[in-house]
Amino acid sequence: MKKEESSEKVVLITGASSGIGRSTATYLSDKGFKVYGTSRKPQDSSPYNFSFVKLDVTDKQSVEEAVYEVYEKEGRIDILMNNAGMGITGPVEEIPEEEMKRVFETNYFGPLHMIKTVLPVMRRQKSGLIINITSIAGYMGLPYRGIYSATKGALEITAEAYRMELKQFGIKMTNVAPGDFATNIASGRYHAPVIKGSPYEEVYGNTLKLMDEHVDAGKDPESIAKKIYEIINTPEPNVHYKVGERLQKMSVKLKALLPDKLYEKMLMKHYKL
Repeated sequence: MKKEESSEKVVLITGASSGIGRSTATYLSDKGFKVYGTSRKPQDSSPYNFSFVKLDVTDKQSVEEAVYEVYEKEGRIDILMNNAGMGITGPVEEIPEEEMKRVFETNYFGPLHMIKTVLPVMRRQKSGLIINITSIAGYMGLPYRGIYSATKGALEITAEAYRMELKQFGIKMTNVAPGDFATNIASGRYHAPVIKGSPYEEVYGNTLKLMDEHVDAGKDPESIAKKIYEIINTPEPNVHYKVGERLQKMSVKLKALLPDKLYEKMLMKHYKL
């Protein structure tokens, strides 16, 4: 039987000003956790039931200052949820290299900065839980989202190794891969422009519309928050969790079962390529 965690647990959630981060911060606060959400811009905490801390995951000094602020106030950090991230779309050939690097800094190196800074605190406590929000897209190379898939896949694989290294300290780590949810990621992602006369112009333009429709039709992110709460109350969390529509979760299993070319054909049909 699962034991519900104490309301005294301190939770730090990056990217909590909207979407999955805000839903989870609100949900866990309602359950009695002491929650600190982060945002790159200063936020007024009064409309929310949790506190805000200014933090940019791509800035090591900002990371250190935010973690120190929470630790100074609470004397501990029990749960870190690496949620801050950004989307990126475009033909791999046409995405500017600086934009590729920027999304890796946010989606991959950002969580690693957070983990590295929080670990000394958790080691002193001899306990802690780190939850990385990745993506079902990280399990496969999706057309016109190849760089995004790469950032999330890299975090998934790194965390597999990381969690084994942390077991000796009593620190747990898990990955939660959402499918499409109704968040503002579509408006906040970097879109490589649809270039007039580009060999990708028509197909990329159509795929872009399709991707945005999938996000707009996505589920309420509160279902992710409920899954996070369930994981917190699981004594030994799994390595990976997938949350989303049945077809999205099934796509990961199919990739392992189907021949590569057949799976590729299935993806191309889905994206109307």
